[in-house]
Amino acid sequence: MNSPRDVVTPTSRSALYERNRYSPAIRSNGFLFVSGQVGSRDDGSPEPDLTQQVHLAFRHLDEILAAAGCSFSDVIDVTVFMVNPEQNFEVAWPVVQAHWGEAPFPTLTGVGVTWLYGFQFEIKVIARLRD
Repeated sequence: MNSPRDVVTPTSRSALYERNRYSPAIRSNGFLFVSGQVGSRDDGSPEPDLTQQVHLAFRHLDEILAAAGCSFSDVIDVTVFMVNPEQNFEVAWPVVQAHWGEAPFPTLTGVGVTWLYGFQFEIKVIARLRD
């Protein structure tokens, strides 16, 4: 029986996804649905510096997008989760913008949260798959 999920997993972090029991991304109907990415170190622990944490989250996101044959320019929808946005927004947002690319920009939903399993920033996206 074929799996109903076409999973995309970057080889560099496959053990981490297997251990945590979720798929990094799923291809479906011309789109790529990417799980929330955080700024974790290779062992899965949080990077303590917020600026570096955001850079790492984008690095992990870019690895997944590349594994699916995409890049951030294919992203159409973004959801960002941030702990304590009143305090962390001014630190995190310039890093986000550095990875954002040129217009037209994707849609964005920003959500302030109280807890992200020890992380301060998470990014989740939907991208269109290339033909």
